[in-house]
Amino acid sequence: MSQVESAPTRAGWRDYLELCKPNVVALMILTSVIGMLLATDQAVPVGILIFGNLGIALCAGSAAAVNHIVDRQVDEKMARTANRPIATGRLAPNQAIAFALTTGLTGMAILLLFTNVLTAWLTLASLVGYAFVYTMFLKRATPQNIVIGGLAGAAPPLLGWVAVTGEIHHNALLLVLIIFAWTPPHFWALAIHRKEEYAKAKIPMLPVTHGEKYTKINILLYTLLLMVVTTMPYLTGMFGGWYLIGSLLLGGGFLYWGLAMWFDKDTGMKTFRYSIIYLMALFALMLLDHMLIEKVRYIS
Repeated sequence: MSQVESAPTRAGWRDYLELCKPNVVALMILTSVIGMLLATDQAVPVGILIFGNLGIALCAGSAAAVNHIVDRQVDEKMARTANRPIATGRLAPNQAIAFALTTGLTGMAILLLFTNVLTAWLTLASLVGYAFVYTMFLKRATPQNIVIGGLAGAAPPLLGWVAVTGEIHHNALLLVLIIFAWTPPHFWALAIHRKEEYAKAKIPMLPVTHGEKYTKINILLYTLLLMVVTTMPYLTGMFGGWYLIGSLLLGGGFLYWGLAMWFDKDTGMKTFRYSIIYLMALFALMLLDHMLIEKVRYIS
């Protein structure tokens, strides 16, 4: 019996937590919370704030667990993922399947009971998109996998918005568009750094199929596109001048690291880390600008 298929004597809670990709889910929930706060001029009901994000987090964790299950043989071949609980045998696949079903169903039940049906259905679509469409098909089918599959990961601010309002608004879709444009340069920076590992695992990431130079050009182009997309909330009146200035400065930083990758192949992880800081700072900037606008309206 292989190491992966053998069942461990006892799995720790940290192993189940790792199945959920907590760092990734935390970033998703940050954008979901801010999506909720941007959706209204009033205070977000506490029940929706707590249970809405809990349901979204559980469904995201379920999708991440499916990713661990499907990619367990790939994970064994990559240094970045070789210590994951299923790849090492600390958890058996059937344990992970039971966990994914439990968390996913619990998350859906919470969303149906404490938010609204539309939020639940959109969350389910996001779960299916990442866990099955991306992980099972796109990831192995095309070097554009992260571009197409990135839509599922871009959904959290929309989910938070809909949890509060019960409707899809064009401003929420702009938030989705920003994360959608951010995902390729964010992930391709990591893919360049891990190019040999993806090649060994036979995953057709862009640096593997088209080379590093072509990928770096695409990182620069998508970063420029991201800078354009992030101005749209200002142009539509969603945010004010402080947001515009801050978003351009943050985008300039992203462009700097994209150019740094062009001249130094060893800056991939630095670019990847900056992209995470960029997204967190950008959404924090959105919230601050929103609060400032509302304060000005209240005073006037």
